[in-house]
Amino acid sequence: MEPGQKHDLLQELVSARNRRIPVALATVIRAQGSVPRRAGAKMLIYADGRTVGSVGGGEMESRIVVAAQDALGSGQSQVIPYSLVDPGRGDPGVCGGNVEIFVEPYLPQATLYIFGCGHVGQSLAALGKWLGYRVVAHDDRPDLATADHMPDADAVLTGPIDDILAAEPLDEHTYAALVTRNVVLDRELLPAILASPVPYIGVMGSRRRWEETRRLLLADGVSPESLDRITSPIGLELHAETPNEIAVSIMAQIISLRSTKRVTSPGDTSREAAPN
Repeated sequence: MEPGQKHDLLQELVSARNRRIPVALATVIRAQGSVPRRAGAKMLIYADGRTVGSVGGGEMESRIVVAAQDALGSGQSQVIPYSLVDPGRGDPGVCGGNVEIFVEPYLPQATLYIFGCGHVGQSLAALGKWLGYRVVAHDDRPDLATADHMPDADAVLTGPIDDILAAEPLDEHTYAALVTRNVVLDRELLPAILASPVPYIGVMGSRRRWEETRRLLLADGVSPESLDRITSPIGLELHAETPNEIAVSIMAQIISLRSTKRVTSPGDTSREAAPN
């Protein structure tokens, strides 16, 4: 790969990261014998199979695209060895060399989206930030939706739900925690959140409070199937009482959910994903 081409590819990688688009980077890390590309050759692979750059073309590159898509799903890097010897035996070519390609997924930083900037929201923001999440916080009360009140949040918003979601959209790498003060707010916020692809929606409160919220949302026309996506009461059952303890239970539940998506490399059956 020419220096200019490598620069363009890395610039595209940075652009994808900035736009929160998942992408994998494949790099030839070892090449021996007659091979189409030498060590250092790079290729970007998007989730839809689109590629930028090349690590050799042909069947080998097709296999790398599949491996990259697997890596984007699991979040796990892997080294792919190939012997370019005999296509009939499953090898990708007849050049006669050997090559190893390192496939590294670049996933958007996970976002913790907190609705409610009370005591639990403050504790949750601090813990989420410490765990490496990008933290977005919202409250309908402007005096609480401030950087001074929520110093651990990367963005603090107030206003109508449609406006805040336009400014900070919800995506498949976002985990939504509603730690609001009443049913009225949950009823207002949840339809817009349910319309997004977030993998986790947790709602704080007692079972009785959630039953009332669910009843009202059903009356508003929200489908039972949509409401089944919601976890309430929020968090793992740790008998938590203080805001800090409740924050731990919420983040433990999110971590448990994320761990179910982390699968082992293709062909590796030595470990199983953690239970939900």
